[in-house]
Amino acid sequence: MATDASDREEQQQYELEEIRRSFTEIGIRVGSLFEPAEHDSDELVLPVPVPVTRARPPSLVLALVVVCCLLIGGGIGYLLHHPTPPTAGAVRRESPSVVTQATPPAPASQPRVVASPSCLQTAQRADALIDLFVRNVRDRRLSLALKAYTLASQACRKETSP
Repeated sequence: MATDASDREEQQQYELEEIRRSFTEIGIRVGSLFEPAEHDSDELVLPVPVPVTRARPPSLVLALVVVCCLLIGGGIGYLLHHPTPPTAGAVRRESPSVVTQATPPAPASQPRVVASPSCLQTAQRADALIDLFVRNVRDRRLSLALKAYTLASQACRKETSP
């Protein structure tokens, strides 16, 4: 048992020495990564290519292009949504002897709807209740306002139901 443990330790030491030796050989071949490489005079050193940059148009030109596009688009939109009214000459050509004038139609008489006082009170109490909710008031005032709104709402329903 003791020999197995010592054999393992010797094997691990041997593998560790092999790894260190291989790293040392690689380090000698590659050299230091922290120091500049030494160039042999026989080697040809190529120049580093300079990246080519495109000339950008001035920002003023881009701004003018954007403004022109907006104006053209706005003009086309205006023309599409606002058709031209017929001219007086077009009306005369269609009917030379009769000139018609467009008169607005008579307003239809609609019955005026009058809300009952209890419904108006319901709306006022609802507004007060919403105001308390918006102001984040969570005390007795909210409870009282909710009860008052509920009672007014029930009274409004009773009055308006047939």
